[in-house]
Amino acid sequence: MQLGVLIVDDEEGIRRSITRLLKDEGYFVESAKNGEEALRIVKSNPHNLDIIICDLIMPGIDGIRTIEEINLIHQEVTRIILTGYGTLEASMKAIEAGIDGFITKPFQNKDIIWKIKECYLKRKLKQFIAPDIFNELLNTYSPVQPKVSLITVLFSDIRGFTRLCTEKPPDELASMLNRHYFNPMSEIIIKHKGMVDKYIGDSIMALFGAPVFQENHEERAVRCAIEMVEALKPVDGSFRMGIGINTGYVVTGIFGSTSKKEYTALGTPVNIAARLQKLAAPWEIVISEETKAGLDHTMSFKHCGSLSFMSSLTPVPYYKWLRDG
Repeated sequence: MQLGVLIVDDEEGIRRSITRLLKDEGYFVESAKNGEEALRIVKSNPHNLDIIICDLIMPGIDGIRTIEEINLIHQEVTRIILTGYGTLEASMKAIEAGIDGFITKPFQNKDIIWKIKECYLKRKLKQFIAPDIFNELLNTYSPVQPKVSLITVLFSDIRGFTRLCTEKPPDELASMLNRHYFNPMSEIIIKHKGMVDKYIGDSIMALFGAPVFQENHEERAVRCAIEMVEALKPVDGSFRMGIGINTGYVVTGIFGSTSKKEYTALGTPVNIAARLQKLAAPWEIVISEETKAGLDHTMSFKHCGSLSFMSSLTPVPYYKWLRDG
């Protein structure tokens, strides 16, 4: 699945040179000579568009207006302004329009390639991963198809959350969740080089070993889970967390619609991790045999049974963390 780029510029030479450059880099590229033509292209097939590079000054509607109109059709597109006329006023308008970055004319080929990567990845991933992982992605990322990856998946969940929803006012509950759960737990995940994949109600899904592969992703995930439990348990008795972890081959990549796309992992190992999380009592960490195989001997786990997941699969042995070793 190629990333799609729309180049909007009234100068044919600019359109041609950027098109050639990006096609060589593996992008799917379309171009338009003005804002009106760009809007027609987007309306006809918004699914092909991931990134727009738009000149600031053009005949007809200008670059800011063009991006504002495209934003009404496709809110997830990465927006880059191409200009040789950078002014404070134009910058302020661009920020208001949700611009992700600027490319200044004249430009070097390496500069435009770098800026596209930086802006796209910032929009999709930066807030969910550690800074060094993000920097590695900038140096290695290319627009490739979703791939099969060996990773470890972590799910955390608050026990008795439905009851909490009936006992506490919504504003108080939201404040408690953000302050004591989502924010600190996400910081711990990023600290251990994991990626916060998504929040699902009161659950957190995290990936270890993606989008950048790490040899010790199993150990990182389990050490992260232990720190999460140790950090949350003394804070607020309302939030009693259970965690499930599984390791396996999944498909990773950016999936979604024109209104929302996200980097995630798909496959049976993800579903198994979610099921293991349901087996975890408050403050328990439940892991699969595949995850346990990647651990050293400093973390103690006890075999507690097998999970029957699908009739076509063999039962999944699972283990629970022995807090005191």
